[in-house]
Amino acid sequence: GSGDGRNIIAAAKLGARGLGVEYNPDMVALSRQLASAAGVADKAQFVQADMYEYDISKANVLALFLLPVNMNRLAPKFYNLAPGSRVVANTFGIDGWEPDQRVTLPQQSECEAWCEVLLWIVPAKIAGTWSTGNGTMALTQEYQHVQGTITVNGKAQTIALGKLLGAEFTFKAGDASYKGTVNGNTITGTMTTAKGEAPWSAAKK
Repeated sequence: GSGDGRNIIAAAKLGARGLGVEYNPDMVALSRQLASAAGVADKAQFVQADMYEYDISKANVLALFLLPVNMNRLAPKFYNLAPGSRVVANTFGIDGWEPDQRVTLPQQSECEAWCEVLLWIVPAKIAGTWSTGNGTMALTQEYQHVQGTITVNGKAQTIALGKLLGAEFTFKAGDASYKGTVNGNTITGTMTTAKGEAPWSAAKK
């Protein structure tokens, strides 16, 4: 879990409110002592609990340094966070869910080991059938990657480069580029073609 609390305490020093979940009660006690000594006990809090069972649904940022076996087991919890939530991890990833961004510190930096940072932006859930006013859209989803077809005025087109970044959905179909914001069962945005930009929306059936 959160170990000695250093990540939570560091975030609290920058003004964030954080909660560390740690199974070892001695480490929880140490974390609370360190938070108090750093003057951030009001922002950095710690609970003794099983990280696999604890409710993290209200979190909008997770800062993690866990082994792949831990990351994979927790992945369903991460995926069910609110769209746009951020998962930041050191070095170790999640099988099948590639990070949206990966940064490796340069060799000339002070970092000598565990120098890679991975970022995931939790995507909205949009798999299913949508009505677009002048047609339909059928989507499948694997984390942030989206595939499917969009039918416009009776003509079916394959969706290419479908991508979610939180609630922001972009894709191409035919000669048009689409971008929109997912809000539950609706998507609103724009469609761009050689003729220009026009409003575009979809509603889930």
